[in-house]
Order: sequence, then structure tokens, then C-alpha cells
Amino acid sequence: MKIALAQIDPTVGDFTGNLEKIVAACRRAADLGARLTVFSELVICGYPPADFLEKPSFLTRCRSAVDELAEATRELPTAVLAGVALPSAAAGGKSGVPTDRSSSVGLKSGVPTGRSLSVGLKSAVNAAVLLDKGRLLLEQHKRLLPFYDVFDEQRYFAPAKEQHVVELDGLRLGISICEDAWNDKNFWPNRLYTIDPMEELMRQHPALHVNLSSSPFWHSKRALRREMLAAIARRDGIPVLMCNQVGGNDSLIFDGSSFALNGRGELVAQAASFQEDLIVVDPFSAPAIPALEDDDTEAAYRALVLGTRDYVRKCGFRKVLVGLSGGIDSALVAAIAAEALGAENVIGVGMPSPYSSAGSVDDSRQLAANLGIRFETIPISGLFAEYTQALSPLFTGLAPDLTEENIQSRTRGTLLMALSNKFNALVLTTGNKSEMAVGYCTLYGDMVGALAVIGDLVKTRVYAVCYWLNREREIIPAAILEKPPSAELRPDQRDTDSLPPYEILDPIVEAYVERYETPECIAAANGFEIELVQQVVRLIERSEYKRQQAAPVLKVTSKSFGMGRRFPIAVKVKV
Repeated sequence: MKIALAQIDPTVGDFTGNLEKIVAACRRAADLGARLTVFSELVICGYPPADFLEKPSFLTRCRSAVDELAEATRELPTAVLAGVALPSAAAGGKSGVPTDRSSSVGLKSGVPTGRSLSVGLKSAVNAAVLLDKGRLLLEQHKRLLPFYDVFDEQRYFAPAKEQHVVELDGLRLGISICEDAWNDKNFWPNRLYTIDPMEELMRQHPALHVNLSSSPFWHSKRALRREMLAAIARRDGIPVLMCNQVGGNDSLIFDGSSFALNGRGELVAQAASFQEDLIVVDPFSAPAIPALEDDDTEAAYRALVLGTRDYVRKCGFRKVLVGLSGGIDSALVAAIAAEALGAENVIGVGMPSPYSSAGSVDDSRQLAANLGIRFETIPISGLFAEYTQALSPLFTGLAPDLTEENIQSRTRGTLLMALSNKFNALVLTTGNKSEMAVGYCTLYGDMVGALAVIGDLVKTRVYAVCYWLNREREIIPAAILEKPPSAELRPDQRDTDSLPPYEILDPIVEAYVERYETPECIAAANGFEIELVQQVVRLIERSEYKRQQAAPVLKVTSKSFGMGRRFPIAVKVKV
């Protein structure tokens, strides 16, 4: 049987647009001879829908969209397997398989319009529907509901009670949804769940497994997915296919990278990463192929381009603004924006202060020329002087300090937001993960904006991506790459005046923020002085209030600042 894996880029709540993409992919798959076309998890409504799942009207629209999809594909020779949220039994949902009653015992079906379910009851199920010639062959609900990092599925969904194998043209299909495949006791040393849906499916003797996923990207994630599912294919001796979502939704980036494995765990088909794609394969007869993947540095860049493009466009904008300081961070953000949106949609703004070097303005102008973006300058020395003059009666006898530095940054933030309003363009913030970690950033200054494009890249990774970007021609001017990092908010300022060198700071940030290692372990593993590590950790803990007011951060590591890392602001932690 030829099976198509159709990874598309859905938008949350855009049922009409999502269905158009799904139907178009089905027609293309049918033309290529596919008997079954597989889509990603929750593709019909978009992922993640978050609290929309608590709105009865949203779930009603999900159900009607399934009916529309069945009608639109009735005459096609390909069956359709797609993910969607549906009302749970407690919310009066109907199912093509035995209804899950675990969360609705003793309750009447149906939910009054506009009223939430009682505490403890889940309004929705995460479902995969198999449609063929207008008929619903199977509605399989997700069994394992992740509740860690960026996932909140136990907040919304009722779990399936059992797995069901379904036949299509006599071929027995075992269907699972994302996390259902992530609990193999032979692969994971520590499992999160007591049951394994894939193992339960095997007791019903399927001929192949099909997994619908919306698995977000972070470095090394693509290889991990393939190795994990290959272990299942080898264990069960049958092919395993995974169709993964592609595209950006808020902070999350989905890389696609859908694939098919034969019963020996060998790769037989691979879809593109970071773009929509459709591949057709017969997993029982296709020859093995090598895995083709770009390295983590290239992948990070491509992920950020995709995340930026989708964030801006799905929010209804076309143009962006980037404050160009002459430094490496703003240079990389501008380069990402130009590729994501087109150079004609990016405006770079230089805002030199009394402490800005002439080279910073020249370097920014050269960067803009290399990228082909518009570049404007707004000197802020006069505005800064007016601020300091207005405050001088209150500041009499007090020496200049961080206050004056932050006034410059906030003046720039005000100007960028004025341009944003006037030109209907989103401001992209330029802070990196190292700065956000230790609070080396200014609220309502360089932190203003709609999206923190590189907020999940530590400084050393920013350099790595820039050097990769320059591999064939100079995009980031050499002068920007070679100059010592500086905020240029006081005479002869260097980042190292306030922070350890980034070669030391970044391993501490990665270990403490991403892996939750203790200061003692970090110091011992890296040969750092424990006092230095503790000092950095104190800065990280004290800066939580800034991060919770920051723009959304595009996630490219296992633990980014944002929805997947939740800490209180008012705490007293002994380091």
C-alpha cells in the first residue's frame, strides 16, 4: 500500500485555511497513487490550541470540520488520517469507537453553552480520525497526555481507555498520537507512564504503526525521534510511519521531518525539515535510504527563520523593525528577519548615543547593505540630554550610574515602538539567552518588542550561527564578528565589565537553566570557582521578574525561557 505523509503548516483556529491545505494535499497524494494520506496531530484545528479547548463553540467547530473534510474527500481514492480535538464524553461528545466514560460517570451528557465543565472533568479528547469515501472508519483518542515542559495536555484532554486497530483494504493499522509512542520500556531508562499504547496495539496484530505527531523542535530532537521509533519498529518487526507538524506557533517551532521506517528500523522515506512537504512510500517494499540532516547550527538558524516568518504572518503583519546597534545579536536578528520575510519587509534602525562608536553606525549600515534592507538612523544624544536635564533637580549630588544607561536604552525602545505604530511593523527584540538569563537587559528598553528571536541562543551559539551564515559570503560584517561585545552605554564599556566571559558564562547558563544542575556540580564539571558559579546563579534567580515581562522566545533548546519554564518571582533561594 502506498501511503502519503503530508506535513502541512496549520494555524490555530483557521479551520477554513487548514481544511483547504488538507484537501489539496489529499488530491496531490491521490494523484501520486497513495491509498492513505496521513496528517499530523490536531492538524484540523491547529496545535497547540490551549484554552480554546475549553470553549464549547471551538469544539463544535472541530466536529463540523471533520464532517466537511469527509464530504470534501468523498470522491478521492485516498483515505485520510488526520488529528483533531473533539468534545469528550463529559462534554457530550460522540465517538466512532467505544466512548471513554472514565471522567463522566453519573453525569448527563452535554455542556450548557458558555459554561465550563466541572473541576476535574476534561472538555476534549485529542483524536485521530480515519475517513474513507466519506465514512468514519475510526476515531482513536490519545492515551498518554504529557504534562511537562511546554505541554499541558492533562489540563484539557481526557485520555483514551484503549487502543483500536482498524483495517483499510485488509491491512491492519495501529494508530497512535505523538506521546503514545514515547514510552517504550526498552528505549527509555525511566518511563513516565505505566502503560505503553504501542505495546497494547501489538496484541491486536497490526501490520504497521502510524503515528500522528506535533513534536516541537529543539537541538538533537530529530535524531532522537528516529532512534526511538526505530527501536519500536525493530521490537515489533513491522513498519512505523510518523507524520509531524511543521511551522511556528507562538514560541514553538515544529520541524516536520516526517519519516517512514521498515520493520528492521531502517529509514525508507524522509520528508523535508522546516518546510511543508509530502512524500509517498510503500513501507513494505521501499529500499533503505541514508538519513540526511543538517547540523544543529544550521538547524537552529532554519528553525528561527521559520518561527519568525510564521509568528509575524500568523499575527497578521508583514513588516518588522530591528534596532541595529552594530553588535552581533541585532545583526543576526536582522539576517533571520530578512530571510524569513524578505528584505523589503525589514527596517533596520540605528540610534547612536553619546557613547556609540562611529564604527557601530558604519557596521550597521554595511550589514543593511549586505542584507538589502532599509536602514535609518535616529541619533538619541539630544533626547538623552533632555531626559538628564529634566531629572537633574532630583538627581543633584548623585553620580551617574545604571540609571543613565537605562535611560538611553528606554529612549531607543520608545522610538522603536513609535515607528512600530506608524508603519504597522512588529519590533523584534535582539537579546540572547545569556543576557536574558542574568538580567543583562533593560525592561521597556532593549526588551521592547513582539518576539525574542534569539532569546534561546546563548551568546557563543549566536557567534556559531553567524559564522555558519558567513560560510559562503560575508553577510555579517567581519568588524561586527571581531569587536568585543559592548552595550555602549558608558565610555569604553565592555560586557566583561559586568559579566564573566561568555565562554565561561554560557556553560553555567546552559547547565543551570536547561539541565537544572546545582552550582556545585557545574563548578566541578567545568573547573570553575564555586563562588563565580554562585554569583551567576544569583543573577539568574534575581532576573525572573524581567523574563516574565519579556516577549515570547522562539524555542530551539530543550529548556527555553517561557511557557516551558515556570518559576515564581518572589522567592528566597539559598544558592
